[in-house]
Amino acid sequence: MLGATLNPKDYLDRCSEVFDTLDLSQIEGLSNDIYEAYENDRFVFIIGNGGSGSNSSHFCEDLGKSTLNREDFLNDDKKRLKVLSLTDNTPYILAWGNDEGFDRVFVEQLKNFASAGDVLISISGSGNSPNILNAVEWANKHDLTTWGITGYDGGKLQGLGQKNLHVPLDDMGMVECVHLIAFHWVLNDCYARINSCGRYEAAAK
Repeated sequence: MLGATLNPKDYLDRCSEVFDTLDLSQIEGLSNDIYEAYENDRFVFIIGNGGSGSNSSHFCEDLGKSTLNREDFLNDDKKRLKVLSLTDNTPYILAWGNDEGFDRVFVEQLKNFASAGDVLISISGSGNSPNILNAVEWANKHDLTTWGITGYDGGKLQGLGQKNLHVPLDDMGMVECVHLIAFHWVLNDCYARINSCGRYEAAAK
């Protein structure tokens, strides 16, 4: 934990440095796949454990609600993004975890909900969580688009996910912070596309 040895300025400076190391095409690619799922009426599933589980819930809520204009909240005909965080289905998680093992809590939900052409976004700072890896392995075999959102050295997930957003930093808290900032940009970009307004290409001209 870098914050145990760094003062606030040095901690924030170290966190800032990692932004220059990111492959920005990965962040754009994640937005592209989410928007494509919206266009094609496909589901986006998000999974993660611990802080990454919280990011999963946060990202899901943002994508589900905040891709809408306020004027469309009560518009029953407005097309919406189909997005679900599998970290939030507590009864499913407890049932599968108790009866079959915690490594099954996500993959078994996918078997109920997922179809070919859907998107699975798997968030794991270490990239080595067994329940994440099982879900991605199943999704790959069943023609979902799979994303691994990782930190550290990427772990097994970086090789298993079809696509990756990797934060090369050996501190879980910072990794989770950078993931969330990237997710907020993806939200903004999807909002702009869904509502046909203000995308950065147009703003740059």
